[in-house]
Amino acid sequence: MNPVNYLYLAALLFTIGAVGVLIRRNAIVVFMCVELMLNACNLAFVAFSRMHGNLDGQIIAFFTMVVAAAEVVVGLAIIVSVFRSRHSASVDDASLMKL
Repeated sequence: MNPVNYLYLAALLFTIGAVGVLIRRNAIVVFMCVELMLNACNLAFVAFSRMHGNLDGQIIAFFTMVVAAAEVVVGLAIIVSVFRSRHSASVDDASLMKL
């Protein structure tokens, strides 16, 4: 399979994730779309790494996965705290966290 096909798939996944972030209002769906965008970037990094014959893209993809895992932990903690106080996971309610 041609590595360019992987880049097309990465572009499609990134576009789907970006549209989901821009359109959806549920915080959990927005985080899932952000994760989809990060996975698309990882796929592009690995495809470029494969095309150039080195491991740099795979190393960057590994560090991106570590950052994404940390982002999920912090993001879900924020979503749970907003849901407990507002009884809604809407992104619009997150701006009301002022005390």
